[in-house]
Amino acid sequence: MIDFKDWSKLEIRIGKTVEAEKIENSDKLIKLQVDLGKEKRQIVAGIAEFFEVKDLIGKEIPILVNLEPRKLRGVESQGMILAADVDGKPVLLHPEKEVPAG
Repeated sequence: MIDFKDWSKLEIRIGKTVEAEKIENSDKLIKLQVDLGKEKRQIVAGIAEFFEVKDLIGKEIPILVNLEPRKLRGVESQGMILAADVDGKPVLLHPEKEVPAG
């Protein structure tokens, strides 16, 4: 369990996926370019088994943006997408209606 003070440290923004591509030599990783309004971020997500890259373009998704960058297969990830787990498969979260990036 975490307290509210720890939870309030999380910075979550809505981003719009503008590019997506599978990472070479990986069955699971996709590299996303996400527009967060005032900036673009590169996010690496282990969702390639469940989503086609073409279907991710234009999606609005919540991004946890204040994580320390991390390299996966040599590719830097500058945040984390938020998704629900349903029977071991990710379900992307998204706003009820279109909202401005950021």
